[in-house]
Order: sequence, then C-alpha cells, then structure tokens
Amino acid sequence: MNEDAERPWGIYETLLDSDKYKVKKISVKPKQRPSYQYHHKRSEVWVVVQGVGLVTLDEEETAVFVGDVVEVPVGAKHRIQNTDDTEDLVFIEVQHGTYFGEDDIVRVSDDYNR
Repeated sequence: MNEDAERPWGIYETLLDSDKYKVKKISVKPKQRPSYQYHHKRSEVWVVVQGVGLVTLDEEETAVFVGDVVEVPVGAKHRIQNTDDTEDLVFIEVQHGTYFGEDDIVRVSDDYNR
C-alpha cells in the first residue's frame, strides 16, 4: 500500500491506511518546511527518526531531535521545518480521527503559495 507523494518541500510515503488511522513517513529537504496548517477531523503524533528541526505548534516554537515525539491536537496550527543544511529531516506521522484526506488541510501560510 505504499503511496509516495512528492511536494516542493520533500516527499511523504503512506505506510498504513485504515478507517481509524493513517501512518506516513515524511521526509523534509534541508532548509525546507511544509505549510503552517491545521485539520478539522484528525490529530497527529510525530516521531522524529532522522535529522533536526523546528516545530511550530500554535505559534510556539520548539527544537526537535531524533527520538522526540510531538503531539498535534485536532485544530492546532502546526508546521515542522528542517533546520539542517545537508540532511533530510524524517519523521513518522500517525494520524487518528474521522477523516484523513488531503482536503482536510487548512493552510494558514505556505512558502510555495499553494
């Protein structure tokens, strides 16, 4: 079931997809970041497995390293940024909720004007 999707900031791979949860491996290129966003129908848990970064969660910034776990509640604005110059930032994202479609992304700001 592995589904890959390239984005301007990196790539994600869907590892598991069910009615109750979805699991993705997300790789963020050096010095890049996905949009600052929130979701109406899902929460997320991130586990950093490679690299270093900076998480913004409802305007509060926190440095993250391998082994760190970030909990993103439903409706919380969030973003992760790769702060390294050379290595990808990789994390595992576990989504839980009632809907996991990409159209449940509400972008607050985006470096790529999406």
